Amino acid sequence: MRTAPVTEKAIVARINRRLKPDFTMLRKSRGARTEASLGEFYVIDLRRNCILDTHVDPESYARELGVMRGWEFIEDEHAQSAIA
Repeated sequence: MRTAPVTEKAIVARINRRLKPDFTMLRKSRGARTEASLGEFYVIDLRRNCILDTHVDPESYARELGVMRGWEFIEDEHAQSAIA
């Protein structure tokens, strides 16, 4: 089976398209303090303006929601920039 790299940004966009009808959104922490308390990614409820889930792994969350296939994987963007 062949594998296909997908960027983290693309996976977050897929997740958010799936969550939009439920008025929820996956967000990425900005800043060390926020990341320490919420994790790198967290889910918010847009209606109630509250945090629903913290320390979310985008890859496993995407697979759980069915927006990422078995042959796809999140490519490490930092490794690609080091090669180029």
